[in-house]
Amino acid sequence: MERLLTEGEPYSEISVQRIIEEAGVSRATFYAHFHDKSDVLVHLADTLRESLLELARKWDPGTGNDGVGRLARFLTDVIALYRAHQGVLGAVREAAAYDSAVSDFYTADLEGFDEVVRTTLLSRQVVGATHACLDVTVASRIIVCGGNQAIAHHLRVDDGSGDAALARELAAIWWYGAYGRPAAPDPSPDPKRRERPPVSVSRTRGPG
Repeated sequence: MERLLTEGEPYSEISVQRIIEEAGVSRATFYAHFHDKSDVLVHLADTLRESLLELARKWDPGTGNDGVGRLARFLTDVIALYRAHQGVLGAVREAAAYDSAVSDFYTADLEGFDEVVRTTLLSRQVVGATHACLDVTVASRIIVCGGNQAIAHHLRVDDGSGDAALARELAAIWWYGAYGRPAAPDPSPDPKRRERPPVSVSRTRGPG
């Protein structure tokens, strides 16, 4: 089925019979392994998810000094994996809108990555590697959901020439905004700055 999706066939138009013919197996063999075509899609997406998790396990934000550079290289690999399996990812997003099995998988998948990111941010916050003001729950949600949408949109409109730029900009936004957020500037007023006198706002009566 992945080849059909990669070639541009809409998931909704691919039948079980077409999958069977493509795979060269009998109907009995197909149903011995899968309930329906949604089950096949979830299996493909789960395999991709494991590959992404394997990449994530190899990236440690606390290793080395060039955090944003290492994050950019990690995201370059992630984007390449997304691009290689763009058909499957597009089908998952399409089917999640009307297929409960795919929707449940998609939601659980995002929540799983959300928890990984949240745990990482919290551990960095505990050791002082990122600022205490960071709301790790909200930040992880933005990173996972926002990143997923940004990459998906990029794949639809870019031929691959902008992949490095996307990885670089996402890395900078995520690193300086969350993973390595610097201390916030002191909000206290500068004692040397002269305060302006308050402006009085009053109504004035017009002529007559």
